[in-house]
Amino acid sequence: MRRTWLAALAVTVGAAAVASGVSQMVTAGTPSRSQAGSPSRPPLRWGACPSPTEAALRCAKLAVPLDYRHPDGRTIDVEVSRLASTKPAEKRGVLLLNPGGPGLPGLPVPALMKLPQKVRDRYDVIGFDPRGVGHSTPLTCNFTPAQSGVVSTPPNPGSAADVAEQAATAKRLATQCTTSKTASLLPYITTANTARDMDRIRAALGVPKISYYGESYGTYLGAVYTALFPHRGDRIVLDSSLPPEGYDVDALRSQSAGFESRFPDFAKFAASAAQRYHLGSTPAAVREKYFPLAARLDHTPVQGYDGTAFRAVTAGMLQADSELAKLAETWHALDTNQPPPDSGGTGGGAYSDNYPAAYLGVICGDSRWPTSLATYQHNVAVDRVRHPMYGAFAANIRPCAFWPAPAEPKVKITDRGPSDVLMVQNIRDPATPLSGALRTRRALGERARMVSVDQGGHVAYLSGSNDCGNDAVTDYLVSGKWPAHDTYCPAQHAAP
Repeated sequence: MRRTWLAALAVTVGAAAVASGVSQMVTAGTPSRSQAGSPSRPPLRWGACPSPTEAALRCAKLAVPLDYRHPDGRTIDVEVSRLASTKPAEKRGVLLLNPGGPGLPGLPVPALMKLPQKVRDRYDVIGFDPRGVGHSTPLTCNFTPAQSGVVSTPPNPGSAADVAEQAATAKRLATQCTTSKTASLLPYITTANTARDMDRIRAALGVPKISYYGESYGTYLGAVYTALFPHRGDRIVLDSSLPPEGYDVDALRSQSAGFESRFPDFAKFAASAAQRYHLGSTPAAVREKYFPLAARLDHTPVQGYDGTAFRAVTAGMLQADSELAKLAETWHALDTNQPPPDSGGTGGGAYSDNYPAAYLGVICGDSRWPTSLATYQHNVAVDRVRHPMYGAFAANIRPCAFWPAPAEPKVKITDRGPSDVLMVQNIRDPATPLSGALRTRRALGERARMVSVDQGGHVAYLSGSNDCGNDAVTDYLVSGKWPAHDTYCPAQHAAP
């Protein structure tokens, strides 16, 4: 998980699922009526939120079409939240937030994400649970807690036979979703439809344009919104971008390269305190520690940690500098057969499988994944050599291989529209690597500018100490200051 405020969000969705984890033009699939203009909507009726939140946060329910090809047909609910500006005289408009996932609830995010006060003054900050998530007509696949963990964290495959064994599990998980009581929703739980919901939210708020901040998967949602509704965005910020195709099989495999690009930061950190962590006195020695430790845990788990959990926890903690010390302590504990420190992932409240169900609904509904077992076996063999730390893990087969084909063509991200997109990206991002973000930058053309920050971890804005990167986003949201050209922010270390 990234950011300290997302720890609170993790409690909402269930820690095991969260910790384990991330074309053609749409003219044929996008309803002409939703393109031409969304219908006028009565004002939202703001009241108490459906779950405990900050007192200033108010919520409302909005009915939206399940299938935008039939806008007068069945509807589903989308729950919306608002943290109103306390300085209406300075207010510019509304700022929608999305925390990524997919599958993460967005309703509490306006209260949890501590935006700078001058940003808060300029906007009513809007959160929403995307369709299928949380309080927005939620999906379920009736997954057990153990099944939920396997959805995004399948076992690390050591052989082609392991991939075949995982394929049987993945097929059962897919069948469980596509035959569940909410299976009729699945064809419509897509990024394109969530973007259309965002425009219904805009209309219900009574504003001609929306500003937007999305991170991780939320960048793809924002990019799709700008493609479907190019003239209804005000100031759009995409933080830690997926490729222009979204979260598909290639984006998932790219995390193995992201892991390798980020790992040297951790290796340097652990080696600098070799007497404390005992993982090696050089970065190279720390890296070499990874392989025998993972292999040993594959055969003999320690305190409930097997090799799969070790790889997943390492990947998760690499997402934030603030987690590197705990990651080193975890490695040392496992290496010496001791209980690792609490990873903060147990969560509270009743178990729900909504996060893994919605996660699959979106990533499988957006893209057609390879269906051949041999393809995954080949990818695992190639990526194990190409990226030995995490390649086989990221290439393993998922339930999307057994999912029905998407209901509509994928939205193509293009440069059509005004110049209103600011991208911000850490150079060593393990979850949404720089290579994919650069491809989205090229697809957006003159619509976008990109701020590349010389730091590691997932999510750039407000997650690190780099004033250059943080100020670029804040200045754009507050005053509209947009870089004349793509910008590089040199490394900046926090003061001791």
